[in-house]
Amino acid sequence: MANETLNSQNLHEATFQKLRSLLVEGKIAPGSKLNERELAESLSVSRTPIREAIRRLAADGLVELIANRGAIAVQLSLEDVIHTFDVIADLEGFSGELAANNISDATLSELEALQYEMMASYARRDLSSYYQLNLRIHHLINQAANNPVLSRLFTQVNARIEALRFRSNQDGVKWEKAVEEHQEMLDALKARDGKRMRKIMMQHVHNKRDVVVQLLQSEMHIKASESSESTEAIKS
Repeated sequence: MANETLNSQNLHEATFQKLRSLLVEGKIAPGSKLNERELAESLSVSRTPIREAIRRLAADGLVELIANRGAIAVQLSLEDVIHTFDVIADLEGFSGELAANNISDATLSELEALQYEMMASYARRDLSSYYQLNLRIHHLINQAANNPVLSRLFTQVNARIEALRFRSNQDGVKWEKAVEEHQEMLDALKARDGKRMRKIMMQHVHNKRDVVVQLLQSEMHIKASESSESTEAIKS
């Protein structure tokens, strides 16, 4: 019975993580409906773990539960995106400053190891692996701040823009810049320089915001052009 319970828990967690990855990596597009039957078939599970995963994703802010429509992958307006990134910049800046003041040698060593792995993923241009390691680094810095309220706020707010942070590294030049900033973070932490760390973290997030805004504006322009062309074609 214990093994059955454990296996069930593992299945539910694996289903949640897989569905989360599909949302973050854009394989389920923003605004799309999450069809329980189709997801259950594609992931080879029953609908029960799918339902639980959707509930957890809704609590994390990656999914919206809408009356008469069901579960929809969250789609933020451009204004929402800008506001959310601005909040994250302040949270990560504060978190980085506290981490620089409080971080242990053991956590620094763990961060160095993750940085090494992340650089290897970058060298392979393995964006999925890079992003997962990147996320672990940001969470570890946040934990090193030793402020549980700040950690909860960061997790809740960051979930809204995880898919956008993932996409921000798809530009090669911007990705390289992000990698350089991560090395700067590690150097500031080693120096226990809180003010420098706050500045680096905030600039890092603001750079992400600018890349994402440019990307979304470009997509909006393309859609508007396609809509205009479609309208003209109908008229002619």
